[in-house]
Amino acid sequence: MIDQRRGRETDLPTRPEPAAAQPTLLDHMGGPMGFVYSTVPVVVFVAAGAFLPLPMTIGVSLAAGLALTGFRLLRGERFTSAIGGLLGLAIAVGIVAWTGSAKDFFVLGIWMALAGFVVTFGSVLARRPLTGVIWNLMHGNEHAWRADAVTLRAHDVATLAAAAVFGARFVVKEWLYLADSTTWLAIAKIIMGTPLTVLAALVVLWAFRRTTERLVPQQRTRPTGS
Repeated sequence: MIDQRRGRETDLPTRPEPAAAQPTLLDHMGGPMGFVYSTVPVVVFVAAGAFLPLPMTIGVSLAAGLALTGFRLLRGERFTSAIGGLLGLAIAVGIVAWTGSAKDFFVLGIWMALAGFVVTFGSVLARRPLTGVIWNLMHGNEHAWRADAVTLRAHDVATLAAAAVFGARFVVKEWLYLADSTTWLAIAKIIMGTPLTVLAALVVLWAFRRTTERLVPQQRTRPTGS
């Protein structure tokens, strides 16, 4: 009887384990806290600059950056991710200390936006949109993706979306930089930072999925016999 019961129990279908939740796009970008991490140093610098002389503003900003980095490490984030924000802050305040102008806190981001626009838009003009190049590298660099008109068009759209974000950031921030508006530079950095990045990333993700569906053979699962 015991063996028969065991036999019956093994014949019963087992419940499949629930699939692990796939990380969302926002998760890949650090989640909601990623937006906070990119915002806090800017807010601290501008707020301190409104009441303190420049050397003290730099000191307060670095102290806040160190505290934020320590908090991120305590939360278990990767060292490279946590230290990257501190490194960017150190470069920004280093430029401010060198030039003596608070608005130069944003100059690195302005020129990085221009460089991003030149690279992305230039790749479209060269008929090698950057998102397509990246997708192909991620898939062994073995697909003739440019020979497929639909795929090439999708990556044109995705790369132009990235170029539009970079171009908008450069134009707006450069205009505010020339107008000596440090406060509005901070507001523009926050508004045109993570939100625009998410929008562009959604378009890139769409192009990646479309390319994968067209060029990568899909493995079909066979039904298991009884």
